Amino acid sequence: MKKVILGAMVLAMFSACKKESKIEENTEAQTEDSVTVSESNETSEAIIPFKAVEVSPEETSKILAKQNNDTLYVTNFFATWCGPCMREIPHFKEKMQELKSQPVKFTFISLDDKNDWNTKVKNFGEEQGLSNNIILLDGMKVTPEFFHANFKQWDGGSIPFTFMRKGDKTDETVGMMSKEMLEEKLNSMK
Repeated sequence: MKKVILGAMVLAMFSACKKESKIEENTEAQTEDSVTVSESNETSEAIIPFKAVEVSPEETSKILAKQNNDTLYVTNFFATWCGPCMREIPHFKEKMQELKSQPVKFTFISLDDKNDWNTKVKNFGEEQGLSNNIILLDGMKVTPEFFHANFKQWDGGSIPFTFMRKGDKTDETVGMMSKEMLEEKLNSMK
C-alpha cells in the first residue's frame, strides 16, 4: 500500500508539467560513483560530456542545506519533458554567464525517469552546455518527509521549482520564472 501511495505522489508531482519536449535518444550509457558537481557556472559552445551523477534524497538535502560561506546556491528541479522547465532554462544559462565571476553556484536536479538519464537528460545536458551542472534524483526514492524537511512551500506537486540559499536566507519559487523574475530574485539574495 505504501508503494502505491508513493507511486501516486510521484505521478502527481510529474503530472503538473505536461510532456512537451521531444529530445532525440542516444543509448550510450555513462555512470559515475562519486557525487561531485562542478563549481563552475560556465557554459560553452564545446560539448561537455555528460556524466550521470545520481544523488539520494539524503545527499540532495545536504546540497540544499546551509553552507558556511558567502556563495549563493541556486538549485532548479526540472525534467526534460516539462515544457515550462525547458522555457526557463535559457534565463538560467544567461544568468550563469553574467554571474560566472561571482560566488553563485547553479545546480539543476533532473527528476526525469531513471530510464531517460543516459539518453534524454544526457542529450539535453550536452546540447545546453549544462553537463557539469546537472545531477540526477530518482523520484521513486523521494518521500513526503523529504519535502517537509527541505522546503517551506514546495510539496513536490509540480515543477519547475527553484530553491535559492545564501546562508540563512532562502527563496522558493514554484513554477516557471520569467527572465525578469529570475533577475529580481537573484538580486534580492545578494
